[in-house]
Amino acid sequence: MRRQLHRRAGCRAIAAAAVAALALALTACGSSSSSGSASGGHVTISVDCAPPASSPVQHKEWTEDVAIFEKANPDITIHSIDTSPCEVPATFTARLRAGTEPNVFYTYFTDRNQVLDAGQAADISSYVNSKTVPALTDIDPSAMAAVTAGKTIYGLPTSNYTQGLIINRQLFTQAGLDPDSPPTTWAQVAKDAKAITGLGHGIYGYGDYSAGNNGGWHFSSEIDAMGGQMVNSAGTSAAFNTAQGTAILTALHQMRFTDHSMSPTQQLAWGTLQKQMAANKLGMYIAAPDDIYNVIVPQDGGQINDYGMGPLPSTSGTPVGSLSGGNDYMFNKKDTPAQIRAGIKWLNFENLTPGSGQFNYVRQKADGFPVGFPEPQLFTGAFQQKNQKLQNASATISTAFYSTFAAAHEKGMGEPVDAQAVYKTLDPVMLAVLTNPNANISKLLSTASGQVNQILANG
Repeated sequence: MRRQLHRRAGCRAIAAAAVAALALALTACGSSSSSGSASGGHVTISVDCAPPASSPVQHKEWTEDVAIFEKANPDITIHSIDTSPCEVPATFTARLRAGTEPNVFYTYFTDRNQVLDAGQAADISSYVNSKTVPALTDIDPSAMAAVTAGKTIYGLPTSNYTQGLIINRQLFTQAGLDPDSPPTTWAQVAKDAKAITGLGHGIYGYGDYSAGNNGGWHFSSEIDAMGGQMVNSAGTSAAFNTAQGTAILTALHQMRFTDHSMSPTQQLAWGTLQKQMAANKLGMYIAAPDDIYNVIVPQDGGQINDYGMGPLPSTSGTPVGSLSGGNDYMFNKKDTPAQIRAGIKWLNFENLTPGSGQFNYVRQKADGFPVGFPEPQLFTGAFQQKNQKLQNASATISTAFYSTFAAAHEKGMGEPVDAQAVYKTLDPVMLAVLTNPNANISKLLSTASGQVNQILANG
């Protein structure tokens, strides 16, 4: 089901309407209306991030799943809380402070520490095992790490993403390139971008961001692919002023000012590259698969068969990792044991079982959703094989267009400490590299590194 929303850099701005509705949201979404049986009787659990009626097909599918689940488990009632977006930062923070989260509440992977610092998450370790969650040992390790602190499990992942190289297959073909073999190194990206730009008519081969925290966000993913990191493992100092960071910025600067395969219009934020791709004016940029099925096609009018993906570019051609993120559900610390068991049973049915809930590909196809995109990639091993088989059987897109991205199965590296502040600091670096023909890359990296060190020290 295409109902889970991935976190994107700069997307945590608080809408005025959401702020105005804060008090109402706190009252409506609190856990006080739920009841849990401590003696094995009937139990009710509140679960947020249910699709609203304004998304009728997703809402229908959720309602169907609740009915199926409750019929199979007559001792459990699901109290669905419609929320869109699933998380508004101000509301989320206020609920944590007040202790009014639902019994089973939606979070981003990056919210774990905030929830734990607030003391609002239940320890569900003793309830999670191969019987209650059969896919447990096949869940992507980086996804499980997002809901685990030490050896303590606080939630279950429901969706994840890594990034790759989105390509315009139509432009690749027109430029005499093989769209079934997307470039995997920065040198190949530059070569292909130059060929695509040669088509003229305002077409450029490659695009990247440099505003709205999105420039630093992309740079972080590009660093991960090269085997580097934005911040050291201790979270105490910047780690991107390296040969890897220099290589990335040098490649971008070359495409912009030597090859002229990037547009002179820069300071681009999220949303602009998708529009260029949909208009067949852009050959390549990095993103997660949902850019295609959530934005480029339905919002910007692109044609779904015009796009494909490869892995993130690197020097070697094999990405070491990728910036990654995703969503999960955690459990209110006030939950009874019966509510925790019921919540795990619901999440297993809805989010962690191939062929069921969000992985019911037969229904997705019947309801008109595109089927076949390699996202989420929650599973490994036998569960991934089973899930892939079911997805292929109902695929509505050419899965081969994404085969090199899927085969790379990039290791999710998460996001750096103080991610948004770090991204914001790197935006000017990306902007300078893409707007100044005489940009001093060494100095830019050194200055940004010092600024990030200060951010980390203050944090």
